[in-house]
Amino acid sequence: MRRTIVSLILLISTIFWTGCSEISHSSLDVVEELESEVKLHGNSLIPNEFLQEDTYKPLNYSTQQAMWFTYMDYENILLDKTEDEFTKNIIERFVKAKSLGINTIYIQVRAFCDAYYNSELFPRGEYFSPTSDFDPLTIMINSAHSLNLSIHAWVNPMRAKTDIEMQAMPNGFLPKQWYDDEIRKGTYIVQVEDRWFLNPAYSEVKTFITDGIKEIVLNYEVDGIHIDDYFYPTTDSSFDMASFTESEISDLAAWRMGNINIMVGGIYSTIKSINKNILFGISPQGSIEKNYSSQYADVAKWCKEEGYCDYIVPQIYFGFNNETCPFEQIVYEWQQLTSGSKVKLIIGVCTYKIGREDPWAGVGKDEWIADLNVASREIEYIMNNQTLNGMAIFSYSSTFEPSGDEVIINAVADECDNIRGILVRD
Repeated sequence: MRRTIVSLILLISTIFWTGCSEISHSSLDVVEELESEVKLHGNSLIPNEFLQEDTYKPLNYSTQQAMWFTYMDYENILLDKTEDEFTKNIIERFVKAKSLGINTIYIQVRAFCDAYYNSELFPRGEYFSPTSDFDPLTIMINSAHSLNLSIHAWVNPMRAKTDIEMQAMPNGFLPKQWYDDEIRKGTYIVQVEDRWFLNPAYSEVKTFITDGIKEIVLNYEVDGIHIDDYFYPTTDSSFDMASFTESEISDLAAWRMGNINIMVGGIYSTIKSINKNILFGISPQGSIEKNYSSQYADVAKWCKEEGYCDYIVPQIYFGFNNETCPFEQIVYEWQQLTSGSKVKLIIGVCTYKIGREDPWAGVGKDEWIADLNVASREIEYIMNNQTLNGMAIFSYSSTFEPSGDEVIINAVADECDNIRGILVRD
């Protein structure tokens, strides 16, 4: 009966929406030495009975035409909804995305050490009703696959909850136990302003992060795992002073990069130990320099060396006339990083700037107002470049449910038509 309902919703939704419209790194020897720890997070953590790489054949495309779906969407489509209501809501969204030419979904399933799936490691997300007895991720996977959409589970490995939320987290979860522990509070889990973050300097924390990935890959037929740019939340040395002092290493930046590399490598090896065909993708900041200077993300290493990711999606949310980060120049810089590599380069673009001032763009601050077609022009540029492997749009809500005045709403709708004309092929 459930399958019949889903099929009927799919049919109705499909009919309706088809009708609608050069980095220098002086201390990287430290990083190389630290990364031997990656092996601790590989096959040794996976029980032999789970090493069945080919039990599920993931659905992925050689050219990704992707879209991010954020956790904020759940407030309207999941909170206080029945299973049938949520199923209808998510199918309608996936059909809209597919009608635009999207073939890959990055669906956020863990944003703050919480889960929008059945988890033994993380509490339920705030928009997951306490009384609900269904599994949103299973429904999203089945719905996506029914539409031949690839679905990648998007998680934030380090970001946790606010202080008030941490106090309310049930005691059975490890982040809460660290929060309540006099030694681990401020070391394993660290507060930055009002939010807490996991500290990847400790092997126990990295193991917990990889176990969180393992839980998803073992229990769900996802086509990929996807993480974005929430790495170190601050450059302040107080964040991890205790663990850095214990390391007896003198270069904080190199040490932090090593920690992130170990974490990323551990996620990759965990996924591949279970199913080598499931993809692992990373979406770092668009500015290569800022990845290093502010988040200690060694993106050049991830792009050049095996064992870190299958694809990379820099968030190049810049216009063509951006004074410091012009779109074409930044795309070229990322092409140089991935040249000769097996890592696929997908370019992240945005729709939320359409019709709005871009205050950090310098002389290009009014570009998105004067030219309402920046987003579609960027997508056309990407899709006409044979050295690129696709594009990803941030986000579903800013594309299909834009805020703003009538001018902006109409401009975004027109851009959807333009994007559809580029992405939809006969």
